[in-house]
Amino acid sequence: MARWSASTAAALATVLGASLLYMALTASAQRLPPGNMQVITMNGKRNSKFTCADAKKNSRRPGCSASCPGRCPKKCLVLCPTCKTFCLCDFYPGVSCGDPRFTGADGNNFYFHGKKDQDFCILSDAGLHINAHFIGKRNPAMSRDFTWIQALGIRFAHHHLYVGATHTARWDAAADHLTVSFDDEAVTLPAAAGARWSPATAPALSVTRTAQANTVVVELKGVFRIMANAVPITAEDSRVHGYGVTADDSLVHLDLGFKFYDLTDDVHGVLGQTYRTDYVNRLDVAAKMPVMGGADSFVSSGLFETDCAVARFGHGGGGATAGSAAAAGAGNGIAMVTDAKYL
Repeated sequence: MARWSASTAAALATVLGASLLYMALTASAQRLPPGNMQVITMNGKRNSKFTCADAKKNSRRPGCSASCPGRCPKKCLVLCPTCKTFCLCDFYPGVSCGDPRFTGADGNNFYFHGKKDQDFCILSDAGLHINAHFIGKRNPAMSRDFTWIQALGIRFAHHHLYVGATHTARWDAAADHLTVSFDDEAVTLPAAAGARWSPATAPALSVTRTAQANTVVVELKGVFRIMANAVPITAEDSRVHGYGVTADDSLVHLDLGFKFYDLTDDVHGVLGQTYRTDYVNRLDVAAKMPVMGGADSFVSSGLFETDCAVARFGHGGGGATAGSAAAAGAGNGIAMVTDAKYL
């Protein structure tokens, strides 16, 4: 066996280390292998099927057929290759669908109407802050706006992540109406289910398409997992609910599913407060759909601002938690624990 001098071995180690570091940084900025989650559309056919195959390389696991649940027969999420399906609006506790209807961590549903063209603090914790931008339509017969969430502004460590629905006059399901950017740089993904992206500066972060267009899962390992689905207000929706959709704006907005990990007990925000152990639901649970008020406590001056009255971001005495370590890009050893039924 060949032997090298100490100086030669040290030089080789230096070169090899530099090469591995370069490869790691390059790979983290490239698109990652496809994931196993896909959004399927049944095209209005309740009994139609979707063939679900294992996306893992060289997998010999046979595929199966999936159909959407009866509660959402036209569109749902399927986890391949097990073919488990569920409705997008039931993705996780912490859901916002349509005219902002949230499902809190306590399992209770509520509306938070906010105001159109304003930003509100959805969740604020020591190492994570999420604002939502609301769009809307004014109904003269009502004392409030019809509102929907158009975009999220997410802050962690020194990073800024944007996920938003783009304005369009006419909805085209084949076109992508989602925009994602990270630290002011656009995130570009191929139009294919399973396409993934991760930045070298925050390798614990990934963005994955679950359909060819309009649906992504954004994950920061050990911190959060968010599913964002861009959807329009249809003419039928407008007719039934009196939204007043016009020919120049289909009011594209986001349906959202949230899953959070490693939150502190001081977390706050419209949705965040429901994760506190001392949270007491004071909503009118007897109402058909309770409404959470107190918008003034949650309003922010901008999508990435942390100046709402209940802001917690940056607080906590400087102690690094597991979540803040992952956010900084050092959380590769943190395992994401997810309910088994979602895997």
